[in-house]
Amino acid sequence: MDRILIGKGETVVDLPAKYGNRHGLIAGATGSGKTISLMVLAEGFSRLGVPVFMVDVKGDVAGLAVAGSPNEKIRERALRIGIEGFAPEASPVLFWDVYGRQGHPLRTTVSEIGPTLLGRMLELNETQTGVLEIVFKLADDQGLLLLDLDDLREILGFVLENRQEISSRYGLVSSQSVAAIQRAVLALERAGGSALLGEPALELADLMRTDLSGRGIVSILAADQLILQPRLYSGFLLWLLSELFENLPEVGDLDRPKLALFFDEAHLLFADTPPALRQRVEQVVRLIRSKGVGLYFCSQYPDDLPNEILGQLGSRIQHALRAYTPRDQKAVRSAAETFVPRPGLDVAEAISRLGVGEALVSTLQENGVPMPVERTLVCPPRCKMGSITSEERATVRARSPLGGKYDTPINRESAYEILRRRASQKSDGPVATGQTAPPAAPEDRGLLGELLWGTKGRQGLVETMAKQAARTVGSQVGRQILRGLLGGILGGSRRR
Repeated sequence: MDRILIGKGETVVDLPAKYGNRHGLIAGATGSGKTISLMVLAEGFSRLGVPVFMVDVKGDVAGLAVAGSPNEKIRERALRIGIEGFAPEASPVLFWDVYGRQGHPLRTTVSEIGPTLLGRMLELNETQTGVLEIVFKLADDQGLLLLDLDDLREILGFVLENRQEISSRYGLVSSQSVAAIQRAVLALERAGGSALLGEPALELADLMRTDLSGRGIVSILAADQLILQPRLYSGFLLWLLSELFENLPEVGDLDRPKLALFFDEAHLLFADTPPALRQRVEQVVRLIRSKGVGLYFCSQYPDDLPNEILGQLGSRIQHALRAYTPRDQKAVRSAAETFVPRPGLDVAEAISRLGVGEALVSTLQENGVPMPVERTLVCPPRCKMGSITSEERATVRARSPLGGKYDTPINRESAYEILRRRASQKSDGPVATGQTAPPAAPEDRGLLGELLWGTKGRQGLVETMAKQAARTVGSQVGRQILRGLLGGILGGSRRR
């Protein structure tokens, strides 16, 4: 059976690859060695041919792209653990960055994010989020693609101008709520939202690559700036979870996962989350393992995550926690209670006495049964430990096959261009929602002209057909602009 070696205690501690999709938790205080455990797991999955997606909050995970420098301390630890054939080695890496500075730009569209997650990013209240739902429904009915913030701003302006008619059809839309959303969009743009929302949007297949030797490629998202905008950070990661869940097929239990995701600062995914959204996130976490995806959450304290999520995490790597405050003491007790006890080991005391590079580990073993907790000396990674230079990053990025696909933004016709064109074509007044303005009738129309163009009291054939075509196109196109499970309105996100 393929296994990922984690370290050694009284016995060898490893993670069977077939249980890699049962999720896991890496917890511990700052400086206790969590990053080392992340690297060891990422290298292990990559060597088994499993693609990995990691969030790099501090910049030190990027060391996976560069081979480590051997020294006596590392060699001694490898020998003590009994690692066969240990040698410095780089992993195949793709760098990503929402802002496009330290990697390929990573984007999605407004339509794919959906009103629920976008409302959370914009920090809207319940009423304002309801108005945003109406805006998205209107865009679907009109066949308007919402790709970037320009599209969102333009349709908000359209809603404001036609709010009475839209209110009568979709529900009350107040000018105050629309104005609040517009201000929130401006704040999101200043926070960097315009970099995240646009095209070319990320294709999931590009996170699930292997290199020519069969090793899984490690996609690393530079998040040192993104983490400064917690709502943007968590909103993007929740969207990614939703996309994977919606688009990947059911595969059941495999010999190894199809993809492993590592989320640092995982508590931000659940902070201030509305109950309805949290319930859907819990549903995704519970069911996504059947898609062959393993999720690994990294946080300082185990109780940073909701109990419903903790209950889904089959493997635990607990680094040191110092019980200096009542909060710390409670966290130590909570962490100790999550492990299968081992006779003769006081788990709570051990957590506060672990050294750097040590951890309490419990993984799923045969038949999915969690092993008793083991005090473990964690393996040293084969890569560079610590941040890399800008030259090393540039070298890795230059070898990437995806530069031509993502590095240049695209701005195709969408809501902004269509609504601007409609506005410029207005002649005698606002066009009713879902209608197009009829062409001006000739002065001398006669009987045939009246039949085609109508009179003041009767619709002509041309106007009737134009309205019917607009409704047909709007409904056909609108049905294809759907939202994912976490996005709201409908299920099944699709891009046109």
